[in-house]
Amino acid sequence: MANPVSTHTYLLLLSTFLHLSLQLQPSQFNALREIQQFLNYPSLLSIFNNTWDFCNLEPSPLLTVVCYEDDVTQLHIIANNGGFPPSLPRNFSIDALFSSVSSLQNLKVLSLVSVGLWGPLPATIGKLSSMEILNLSSNYINGYIPLELSYLRNLETLILDHNEFTGQIPSWIDSFSDLAVLGLRNNSLFGSLSSSISSLKNLRVLAMADNHLYGGVPSLQNLTNLQVLDLKNNKFGPDFPVLNPKVVAVEIRNNSFQSSVPNEALTSYLQLQKLDISINTFIGPFSPSLFSLPSIEYIDISDNKLTGKLLINASCSEHLVFVNLSSNLLTGDLPECLQQQNDVGKRFVSYGGNCFSDEEEDQHPSNFCHNEALAVKVMPDKLQHGEGKAMGVVGSSLVGGIGGLMVIVGLSYWAFHRRKKGAAMKGASTRLITEKPTVNTVKLLSDARYISETMKMGANLPTYRAFALEELREATDNFTHSTFIGEGSLSQIYRGKLADGTAIAIRCLKMRRKHSPPTLIQHIEMISKLRHKHLVSCIGHCFECCPDDSSVGIIYMVFEYLSNGTLRSSISEGIAGQRLNWAQRIAGAIGIAKGIQFLHTGMIPGVFSNNLKITDVLLDPNFHVKICSYNLPLLAENGGMGGSNGLKPNIRVRAKDEEKDDIHDFGVILLEILVGRPIISQNDVMVVKDILQVSNKMDDAARRSIVDPTIIKECSAESLKTVLEICLRCLSDEPTGRPSIDDVLWTLQFAAQLQDPWRLDSHHVHQQSVSLPL
Repeated sequence: MANPVSTHTYLLLLSTFLHLSLQLQPSQFNALREIQQFLNYPSLLSIFNNTWDFCNLEPSPLLTVVCYEDDVTQLHIIANNGGFPPSLPRNFSIDALFSSVSSLQNLKVLSLVSVGLWGPLPATIGKLSSMEILNLSSNYINGYIPLELSYLRNLETLILDHNEFTGQIPSWIDSFSDLAVLGLRNNSLFGSLSSSISSLKNLRVLAMADNHLYGGVPSLQNLTNLQVLDLKNNKFGPDFPVLNPKVVAVEIRNNSFQSSVPNEALTSYLQLQKLDISINTFIGPFSPSLFSLPSIEYIDISDNKLTGKLLINASCSEHLVFVNLSSNLLTGDLPECLQQQNDVGKRFVSYGGNCFSDEEEDQHPSNFCHNEALAVKVMPDKLQHGEGKAMGVVGSSLVGGIGGLMVIVGLSYWAFHRRKKGAAMKGASTRLITEKPTVNTVKLLSDARYISETMKMGANLPTYRAFALEELREATDNFTHSTFIGEGSLSQIYRGKLADGTAIAIRCLKMRRKHSPPTLIQHIEMISKLRHKHLVSCIGHCFECCPDDSSVGIIYMVFEYLSNGTLRSSISEGIAGQRLNWAQRIAGAIGIAKGIQFLHTGMIPGVFSNNLKITDVLLDPNFHVKICSYNLPLLAENGGMGGSNGLKPNIRVRAKDEEKDDIHDFGVILLEILVGRPIISQNDVMVVKDILQVSNKMDDAARRSIVDPTIIKECSAESLKTVLEICLRCLSDEPTGRPSIDDVLWTLQFAAQLQDPWRLDSHHVHQQSVSLPL
């Protein structure tokens, strides 16, 4: 007679297996288990350990599995945007991950967002032939966009934003005949935009902002479904893009456009809600009829050379909430409709740096604009302009976090002085017009699940906000000595942890009342804008009175906290066998260059003369580089920041070639990356530079003789020579002989492509495959 216990157990297992087979194929069941292991994300995927019925998991914003019959058709794994991506294990392999994903042969939707993926996108992606929506945004995926991606002929949405892809946008992009959303923002793509993009008849969203793309934009007039065009922060130009009149949002800010604005065409864009053509060199007349477009909400034409006379009685759309006319050659009167609140709520208007017949400051005399208009020429380089005078402040989600920040800072500062003086702050130069909440233009993109405020401000950073002092006290155990990590002449630095687990560094600045409220607001606004994945970024502030002196206030600036040490500690101070390999060093140099590029061009005016050092380059939990020292007046005036986890700003000096100071400092960092030992003094720089120059004129053996011995066998001859030559150019004695940061970045990316992994011996191939990237 059979054992009743074992028989019962057998029947239970058989029942479980039969149930499982009706729900999910074993191969797909195993694939999901493997994906959990590869991503090393127990806080999100631990539910996998407690179920075999994946198809009936309760969906959540972070994890969703959708099945149809016995196939997984949708897999969404999205990390919390309020924190950093998880740290994947050192032996993580993106090839192995996608090998498991490809087992889900009928997968139609795949979202792996902000989960820490790194390495080139593998060719196995081409096996997912049923894929319709692919979202791999906010990771560290690098290399070229693989040809195998073109095999996904059913693709309707492709989002690769916020990664580290290089190379050109492939010409085979037109193979996606059903593509509706194409997101390639914030990568390192370069080259021109192929005319094949014009054949994507179903395209609704085209977003390629924050790359190194250049040249003319091919005609997009035949893209009758295109609603959103986002090409900002590239080098496109010189002519304004030719678009279909049905477009809803046009963002071409900070490019190289030098033509006139097609006013007649724009006035036919009856669905246009957002127009941002700022920081270019557009010339010719600007038509005030754009203010009255029926759907327009946002217009930014600042920092151009646009001319024209505005009339006081010009009309405005009832939806218009943001207008920036600053730093152009406009004359006449600011339309009265721009000085009034609208029907939907708050309105921001900035108009300084023109020639309006307004007696307020920041307006040039009328003859200035006439003379400049006569002398204007199409120049290859964008001019630097002063900031316009703000006439109003927006705290709405349409304009973004900065408008709201200015209101928060203003009110905080007002309260700070009221506590000391017992009176309200007077004489503010800004006017806040409020009624009911504004319409949020970004809602247009919600169906693509594609844009978030966090991604706009910086990769995986919390939204900038004002902190309560109680929060900071709790985070630092009331600023105990154990949390103290450094100090400057008028500041102290503490580390802490917020209630949500975010690690922070708090810099406490004592400030006497020499800053007017508008000036302080301007400083805080600038700090809040410096958010980039290769910068240690500020995530908030707090104002408080000094208990010992009522004439002194304390500003608490809250920054990211990084605990993995400096780049030097992983190069020239690391233990043998644990130093970064050659590929990682190039990746680190590329990251630093991207950070410098953002400091120089990511805002107006740029941040220069940053006195960069390798000890000011920190490593995040995934060993990606972040610059922690950049030059901001508010911080510089209140002492440097000690320790290795904060800012060490320097006095800001405007000079003709000020950006080339940072290029020289970057060259010194490259020196240390190459030779693998600390470069301490200027004499060290001169000696090592001379050795490099001599070796570079000889052969590959001579070059290898001066580099770090731990990487000699890893670097290809072409890659090493390319990095060595750009290093020497950066160290040129004459600033004019140093390359631009764009040239530096392009050259380093080229060096990374020259690094041929097939030339490495098997030992180093293995080392490279399991090492974390920078």
